[in-house]
Amino acid sequence: MKHAFLVFAAALCAAVGFAQGASPVAPDTPAAPAAAAAAPAGGEDVQDWRQMVTKVKNLAGTTGIAGFCRKDAPDFVTKDRLTPNGAIVKGHPVKCIFGIPYGIGQLIMIPICLLLIYLAVVKGFEPLLLLPIGFGGLLSNLPFAGVTAPPVVDAVTKLVTEPGGYLYYFFDFGIDTGLFPILIFMGVGAMTDFGPLIANPKTALLGAAAQFGIFFAVFGALILTNVSGGAINFDLKAAASIGIIGGADGPTAIWLTSKLKPELLGAIAVAAYSYMALVPIIQPPIMKALVPEAQRKIKMRQLRKVSKMEKVCFPLTVLLLCALLLPSAVPLLGALMLGNLCREVGPSVARIADTMSGPLMNIVTIMLGLSVGSKLACEKFLSAETLGILALGLMAFAVGTAAGCIMARFMNLFLKEKINPLIGSAGVSAVPMAARVSNKVGLEYDNTNFLLMHAMGPNVSGVIGSAVVAGVLYTLCCR
Repeated sequence: MKHAFLVFAAALCAAVGFAQGASPVAPDTPAAPAAAAAAPAGGEDVQDWRQMVTKVKNLAGTTGIAGFCRKDAPDFVTKDRLTPNGAIVKGHPVKCIFGIPYGIGQLIMIPICLLLIYLAVVKGFEPLLLLPIGFGGLLSNLPFAGVTAPPVVDAVTKLVTEPGGYLYYFFDFGIDTGLFPILIFMGVGAMTDFGPLIANPKTALLGAAAQFGIFFAVFGALILTNVSGGAINFDLKAAASIGIIGGADGPTAIWLTSKLKPELLGAIAVAAYSYMALVPIIQPPIMKALVPEAQRKIKMRQLRKVSKMEKVCFPLTVLLLCALLLPSAVPLLGALMLGNLCREVGPSVARIADTMSGPLMNIVTIMLGLSVGSKLACEKFLSAETLGILALGLMAFAVGTAAGCIMARFMNLFLKEKINPLIGSAGVSAVPMAARVSNKVGLEYDNTNFLLMHAMGPNVSGVIGSAVVAGVLYTLCCR
C-alpha cells in the first residue's frame, strides 16, 4: 500500500510538472540544462496569453453579423484548392445578381430557405424533401459555419490538415457519385405498383407524350441564351439539366444534373421539387383548358386483374430492353426495377422490400435533401441563370401536362373504347400526386367517375419515360 502511494505521488508530481510546461528530465540529464529548458516556458505562456488577447479582440470579426457584412466570398470558392486525391479545383469569381455583396446575398437567402421550410411544414408541399432542402440551404448560408467547406489539404504532403464540413461529405459521397438518386429510385420501385400500366399498356403513350416538356425546355434554354445578349449563358449540358425538370421527377433531375452541370444543382432541384409540390395548383387550369367538358366525363371500365407472373416478369423485361437499347439509363431503371421486383416476388423477400421503401428510403431522403440544400449558397442561387431555370422549369412542366392531355384526345380519334383525356396530365412522373389530381378533376364533373387507378398507368409510365430521356440526354451530352 505504501509503495502504491509513492507511485501515485510520483505520477501526480510528474503531471503537475507537465501542466506547468516543464520538460521531463532523463535520469542522466544535468540539472543546469533542465533549469535552462524551463526558462522559455514562462515566455511561451506570456506569448500564449498575448495570442489569446489578440483573438479576443478579433472575436467580433468572426460573428455572423460580421459575416453578413463582408463583400467577398470565402477563399475556398474564389481560389484554387487541392482535393484529398490530389486534384486541383479551380476557383472562380463570385457574381451575385445586381452586384450585391456576398454577405448580403447570404442574408437574402435566409428568408428564401425559411420560405421552403414554411411550404414544407405549414402548407405540406413535398415536406419530406423541401424541409431538409430548405434547412440545408439555411446551413450553407450561415457565415463562418463551415458546414459546406471542403477539407484543407497541405500542398506538400497532400495530407488533410483540416476536415471539411459534413454537408461537403454528404454531397461528395451521395451526389457526386450519383448514389443517392439511385437509392431513391430503388425505394420508389419498392413502393410502385405497375399493375395499371400492365393492364392498360396503351396508357404508356401518355407517359411518353408528357416527356415532350423536357425537350421543349432544352431548346428553350438554348434559345434564351441566344436572345439574352449574354446575360444568361446555358450550354448544351446546362440546357439538358434544365429540361429534365419537365419530367417532374426529382431524383432523375438530381442524377442528370450532378453528371452534367453540378453547379446548377441547387436551383434545378428546388425548381423540380417545388413544381412537383405545386401539381394541384399548376395542372387543373391546363387540363380544363385543353379537355372539353364532355370528354372530362368519359367513364373508363374497371381494369383487368394482373397476375403475379406478369408483375414479376415486367421489371425484368423492362430492364433487359433498356440494356439492349439504352444502356446509359440502366443505373436508374435498374434500381427502379430491382425495388419493384422485390415488392412483387412476395413474402420471401418482403424484408428487403420493406427496407428499401422504409428505413433506407428515409435515411437517403434526409441526406439527399441536405446535400441538395448545400448548393443553395447565394453565389449559385442569386443569379440571372436561376431566374431562367425557374421560368423554363415551369414552362416545361406546363408543356408536359398539356402534351399528355392532347395525346389522349388524339388517341381517342382511333380508339373504340375511349379514354378520359384528364389522365393524360398524369404522364408527368410526380407519383402519385399527378394521378390524384386527374382523379380529383374528374370527380368535379361526375362524382362517380373514379380515375385514380387509370391515371396510375401513365403516371408510372412517366417515371420510366423520364429515366429513359435522362439516359438519352446523358448519352448525347457526354458520350
